[in-house]
Amino acid sequence: MPQFAILIYADESLHATDAPAAELEENDQHARDLSSTGTMALAYALTPRAQAVSIRRDGTAAGPFVQADQFVAGFYVVDAPDLDAAIAIARQNPAVRTGTGGVEVRPVHSGGITA
Repeated sequence: MPQFAILIYADESLHATDAPAAELEENDQHARDLSSTGTMALAYALTPRAQAVSIRRDGTAAGPFVQADQFVAGFYVVDAPDLDAAIAIARQNPAVRTGTGGVEVRPVHSGGITA
C-alpha cells in the first residue's frame, strides 16, 4: 500500500522535554487511534526548534535551518490506498484545529529501514 508522510507544522513543538502529559494527551491519543487501526507506519515528534542545529557548507549554527513562524514539529507516515485517503487521515490531526498550525501531506517516494 502507498505511504504518505504527514508533516505537522506548528508555531512551537508541544514535545518539550519537560512537557506535562496533559499537554501531549490530544496528540498522543491521535497517534494511538492511528496505531490501533494499523494505519500509522511510524511517527516522530521533534523537540523545540531551539534545540536544532543547522549544518551548511560553511559551518554549523544553533537553531532551525529556516527561520519561519511555523516549522515542522513532527511527522508520521501512514499507509493509505491513495492521496485522498491520506488527506482524510491528516485532517484528523490536532494541529489542524489550532489557530496557527496545520499539516502537509506528501507521498513517500522511497526509503524505509535500511539496516
